[in-house]
Parts: sequence; C-alpha cells; structure tokens
Amino acid sequence: MRLAFCITELETGGAEQCLVELATRLDRDRFEPVVYSLAGPPAEPRHLLAARLREAGVAVNFLGARRPSDIGWLTRRLGRALADQHCELIQTFLFHANLVGRLAARWAKVPHVISGIRVAERRRGWRLWADRLTSRLVDAHVCVSESVAEFSRGQGGLPAERLVVIPNGVDIQRFEAATPLDLTTLGLPAGRRAVTFVGRLDPQKGLDQLITGSRSWLGQLPGHDLLVVGTGPQRAQLERIASRSGLDNRIHFAGWSSQVPEILAASDLLVLPSNWEGLPNAVLEAMATRLAVVATDVEGVRELLGTAADEQVVPASRPEVLASRIVEILLNQPLRERLGRENQLRARRHFSLETMVNAYSELYQRPRQRDRRAGGS
Repeated sequence: MRLAFCITELETGGAEQCLVELATRLDRDRFEPVVYSLAGPPAEPRHLLAARLREAGVAVNFLGARRPSDIGWLTRRLGRALADQHCELIQTFLFHANLVGRLAARWAKVPHVISGIRVAERRRGWRLWADRLTSRLVDAHVCVSESVAEFSRGQGGLPAERLVVIPNGVDIQRFEAATPLDLTTLGLPAGRRAVTFVGRLDPQKGLDQLITGSRSWLGQLPGHDLLVVGTGPQRAQLERIASRSGLDNRIHFAGWSSQVPEILAASDLLVLPSNWEGLPNAVLEAMATRLAVVATDVEGVRELLGTAADEQVVPASRPEVLASRIVEILLNQPLRERLGRENQLRARRHFSLETMVNAYSELYQRPRQRDRRAGGS
C-alpha cells in the first residue's frame, strides 16, 4: 500500500514522534510510506526526527509553508505530490495538516483519508467547525483517547461511527534504560532534586498557575527545585512570574532538549498542570521511566494511569490541591516508589509501540479488505 503521512511540521513533539514511530516501524512488505511536512525543514538540533526517517529509508518532503494564508498553493502542491506518488491512503496529524490533507487528497483522488485528533480543542472553536465541515472527506478520525473521542462526538459534532481510538505508544526500553542526566548542566545547583515539567510553554499547560503557587510547595520541599523543560510562546511571561514569586533561583527553565529520557531518569516527579489535553506523552514517558506523576484531571490522564490515577490526579485549576499532592508524594518515599513501579508496569503492558503500530496497521488495511469483499460479491 502506497501510504502518505502528512503533518504540520517535523519538530519534536508528541504527534511528530507518533508519525516517525509509525513510518519507521510499519511492515515494509505491506506498506510504502512517504512523509510530507507542510512547513520547511526544522533547524538543528530539532531536525532529529527528519534525520531518523531518512536513516530508515523513508522519503521526507518539506513543502515550505510559512503562514496560514499559504493554504491555497499548499493544497495544490501536496495534491500534485500525492498524485505523483499514486497514494492509496493518507494519514494526517494536527489541525492544519488534517485540513490541507483532506483537500489535497480530494484533488488528487486519493481513495482513503484518515485524520488524527490528538487534543480536545477548547481554545479555537472555529477549528471544530472546520473539522465538522470537511468530515465527509474522511474515512476515519483516530482519537488518542476515549476522552478525546467523547469530546469529538459531543463538542466537535463528528459522526461516532467514524471515530477510532488508538492510544499513543512509548519506547519502553529507551526510557527504562536511560542514564540519569547531571542536572547541574541545566542550571540546578549540585545536590538538589527536580520536580520536572516537560512540554510546550503554552497557556494550555497551566504552568502560570503552578509557578504562581510555587512558594506554597517549594517552601515545604527545601531540597527540591522546579525544572521546566520545553519552549513556547509563554516562556517570557512564565519567567516574569517566577521572578515575581521571589523563588526564581529555584525555578529553572531548561529550554528544548533532546535528552528527555535522561532528564526524567534524574527527576523525582513529573508534574503536568494542564487545562486540557488529549493523551499527554509527557505522562506516558514518565510512566515508562518509573516516575510518579502529579497531573490535573484532564483528557487522557486517567486512561494512562489506570488504577493508580486517584493517587496522582488532582482537579484542574486547583493549584492548592496540586501543591498539596506534590508535597504528599515527595515526602513519602515508599508511596513515590510504589507509584513509579505501578506506572512503569502499566506503560509496559498497555502502551507499547508495538501495540500502537499494530492498531494503525490494522486500520490502514481495512479499506483494502472492504474493497476485496465488494469485488468478490
């Protein structure tokens, strides 16, 4: 099957990582994948995913979009590429690629279109409208969690019969085997322990509330600092909040890093104070690293944590409860270690990359199976 993957950009992120794992792990006797990125190639060192694709022999095409108004020529360019590829099925990831991919596939007469819905979009209602308007061009929408599927039915208005749930997978062995990083290289003073956040610095993630209330929990944890790993539009604002808190010497902004497994292996706890999610990769990666987690009760978190969720999940927009749970887990080492063990075991049993790739592989083959049955009848 000549298969196309289309994504908005190829910088490191959850959707991008999922695409790369699929494209490099699918059975090459059954699938011939080609990758299309709407944006241009990422600068070093954020080019690692594209490099990995090429090393695996997967063709990567960067279409060079710079702004939303590029949608017209971008659709035509992608459509011509799909037609030249004789593409049989396109899988798209993230909103812009979902929209452009559907239109381009229609222009190129691609028989089958599958889109990916990775978050419960609560900020831009017009995106839900655009998804609903073009939904008839899609065979199936892959939702990363049951929570996202429920949101897509109720708030998004998408047809329930076209929603498929396939959770993200994680490279268990990579995170289990990670060597702890020397966190002094990221600004932590020697001997201090880390409560770590990993993700995009965006209002979605709720970091402003976490940092604003940091005095209440850092004051009770004199041996710990907050380590913020990631970049995004909110960084300058968050640094100002940290400075005003008077604890900026205990809140460290590490920026983007390619060493997330090693950072998590050196941390005592992952914190995720998000306002909404889909199925947060940061939580899944922490689980694979044998870390305990404190996360808000948003989409996908309970599905990841399973029976250990009640001890690690707190209500969203309740920073005082979040702070209390952080302190409770870090001051109780047996509890923290037990939660880490349970998290790692659950990640290994339910969220392996093999499980994820097999589910997508089965989904991609359904159209051919239907076509064969129709031909036989």
